[in-house]
Amino acid sequence: MNTTFEKATQRTVAPFRHDIVGSFLRPAAIKEARAKFEAGEITAEQLRAVEDQEITRLVQKQKEVGLKGVTDGEFRRSWWHLDFFWGFDGVEKKNLEEGYAFSTGKTRAETSILTGKIAFTSHPHVEHFKFLKSVAGEDVLARQNIPSPAQFLYELQRKENRELTKSIYPDTNELLADLATAYNKCILALYEAGCRNLQVDDCTWGILCDPKIRENLAKENIDVNEVLRLNGEVNNRALENLPSDLTICMHVCRGNYKSDWLAQGAYDPVADVLLSHTNVSGFYLEFDTARAGGFEILKNLRDKQVVIGIFSSKFGELEDKNQILARIEEATKTVDINQICISTQCGFASTEEGNILTEEQQWNKLRFIKEVADGIWH
Repeated sequence: MNTTFEKATQRTVAPFRHDIVGSFLRPAAIKEARAKFEAGEITAEQLRAVEDQEITRLVQKQKEVGLKGVTDGEFRRSWWHLDFFWGFDGVEKKNLEEGYAFSTGKTRAETSILTGKIAFTSHPHVEHFKFLKSVAGEDVLARQNIPSPAQFLYELQRKENRELTKSIYPDTNELLADLATAYNKCILALYEAGCRNLQVDDCTWGILCDPKIRENLAKENIDVNEVLRLNGEVNNRALENLPSDLTICMHVCRGNYKSDWLAQGAYDPVADVLLSHTNVSGFYLEFDTARAGGFEILKNLRDKQVVIGIFSSKFGELEDKNQILARIEEATKTVDINQICISTQCGFASTEEGNILTEEQQWNKLRFIKEVADGIWH
């Protein structure tokens, strides 16, 4: 074995040496049931029964490929982020004229808008987690994925929503306070439901790495550094005073929709604020293409774990194993091998449409990641 890897050891707590970001391709049964529900052909209870059945199967499949942390695949969601926002008081779904602009196309045109002050009284995802916990058993860790407070802030302040948000929250500090409080209460409710591993998904950092996006914001007289500061502040305020046995990691990528991407650019503009000053135990970071830059920015990690996303969830073909090993060795020039874990750069289906690969390819990729990890960490 390569001498770089001789002292590599396994982990028994999250993040794990071979890991996942969390969303999975929706099986045909889920797609059919959702279509029938939208058409009024089945009830919400019947839809939930199909979801329960498919999530149970998904958990078993995750166990079969050796994952130690499992999710519900986001099978009850349409979007990785918007569905969660819609669960808070003072928030509702709205259709727009245009969706998010990715590199080659646009998404469905939906968003989250305010109808009043943001608050938490209950949230459907807490009940969703309870079901996941009940079927996960005791041999794996049930993980809940949620979009970050900064991602919610970004959605509320996108061009189409900015004026409405300002009318309800003239004071940005009050907006941040309510967002952080609502999130904190929701996270504590998830903890009470048995959650001990939370993944916070935050694409704002990946988006703000893109020089063109930063340039466009500057044209709107938006101070990008102030946006970064506020994003970091609202995230950290939401994660204050939480139980010490709740492990929280943050996932960052540059967009994932039908195998397309939204942004490009190395982490350098955000590395210090993100990696050095975010109160989490580790990060899941996109590194599957040159669009994400090099590993040098990992010097900002300090003692945190990093799950380097050097495998792609955007295509089904397996990566070259020797190239993967070389990239891991390259990362060890900046951080110790025992600070490193590996995964895909994102989930397989950040939205219900899913990426362009088959379920068989999805599972083969996860088996491959385990094979690589087992050859390094022992």
